Amino acid sequence: MLLLVVAFIVFFVLLLYMVSPLISPKPLKLPGAHVVVTGGSSGIGKCIAIECYKQGAFITLIARDENKLLQTKKEIEKYSVNDKQVVLCISVDVSKDYEQVENVLKQAQEKLGPVDMLVNCAGTSVTGKFEEIEVNSFERLMAVNYLGSVYPSRAVITTMKERRMGRIVFVSSQAGQLGLFGYTAYSPTKFALRGLAEALQMEVKPYNIYVTVAYPPDTDTPGFAEESKTKQGNFNSSVGSDGYMLSILTSGMSPVTSITEGLQQVVCMGIFRIVGLFYLGSFDSIVRRCMMQREKSESADKTE
Repeated sequence: MLLLVVAFIVFFVLLLYMVSPLISPKPLKLPGAHVVVTGGSSGIGKCIAIECYKQGAFITLIARDENKLLQTKKEIEKYSVNDKQVVLCISVDVSKDYEQVENVLKQAQEKLGPVDMLVNCAGTSVTGKFEEIEVNSFERLMAVNYLGSVYPSRAVITTMKERRMGRIVFVSSQAGQLGLFGYTAYSPTKFALRGLAEALQMEVKPYNIYVTVAYPPDTDTPGFAEESKTKQGNFNSSVGSDGYMLSILTSGMSPVTSITEGLQQVVCMGIFRIVGLFYLGSFDSIVRRCMMQREKSESADKTE
C-alpha cells in the first residue's frame, strides 16, 4: 500500500513537470521588441537595458538626468547586434505628472512601435529611524517608488490590451517582502508595488499580458540583469538563496505562472517558515543589543 502511494506521488510530480511548460507564459522574444526602462540611466535599469539591447531589442530609456541618459545611450549602443537598433532617451520625472508621462510614451511608441515590455526601475531610498525621518520624505518616496511605476504602466496598458500581448516588470526589493529596521519610509512603497502587481495581473492575464515583481537584494546589477533575462513571465523574480526563500515565504495569494512554482511553494513553505523564525529572532536580538549598548553609552556620557 505504501509503495502504491509513493508511486502515485512520483507519477503526480512527474506529470506536473510535464504539463507545466504547456501552461506557463512563453518568454518574450526580445529581437526587434520595444523595451521601455524607467530609471534607465544607471543601476539596475541601465543593466537591464544593456542586456535587452544585446539580444536585439529597441530601447527607450526614461530618467530625469539628461546628461546621464546621453552617456548611458552611448554605452548601450556599443552592444548593438544589428544596424537597425535604436536607443531613444527621454528626460522626464515619471512620478510628477501623469499626462506628461503618457505623452512621452506616446511619442516613444510613434518612433519605435508599441511597447512590448515595460520595466519600472525608477526609485529612491531614505533610511533612518521612523521618528527621525522627515515627513515629506514619506510622501516623496511613495511618489517616486509607487506612482513612478503606476504612471508608466497606466500609459502603456491600453495598447498592450489591444495587441493581446505585453510584459510589465515592477522592480521592488527584499525590503518589499520583509519590513526591516530603518526602512519605515522605503519598505511600504515597495510593499505597495506587490499589491498593485497582484491586482493588475488578475485584470490583464486574459489579454496575454504578464506581470513580474522583482525582489533584488543589495544588488550586483549584472547578476540581477542575467536573472531577469531568464524569468520573463514569472510573477515573482528573486536573486540568490535568501531571495528564493523570501519569495516562498511571502507567496501568500500571489499568482503562480507554473504548476512547478506552486508545488515548490507548497512543499517548502513549512521548512522555510522555521528558518525564517530563526532569522526574525536573530534580527530582534541584534536590535535589542544595539539599543542596550546605546543606552549604556548615553548613560555613561551623562555621568561624565
